[in-house]
Amino acid sequence: MFTGMSALETIVEELKALPAGQLAAAADYIHQLKATTDAERRGALDRAFGCLTEAEAMAMEEAIQSNCERIDASQW
Repeated sequence: MFTGMSALETIVEELKALPAGQLAAAADYIHQLKATTDAERRGALDRAFGCLTEAEAMAMEEAIQSNCERIDASQW
């Protein structure tokens, strides 16, 4: 339909052609998608919260501190 355009550009062009009522419905749908994504993200965090024992968390923290690089912001 809109050759050579990104998916976002194509969607924007299609939204521009919608009548006001359909545009409002599309906006509601987009907001619903975002709310679902936010809720799923919160749910994943809630499920992960507290899944490590204290010993596991300490071992993970030690592994990160000893094996991960540190960035010196003054070197940028």
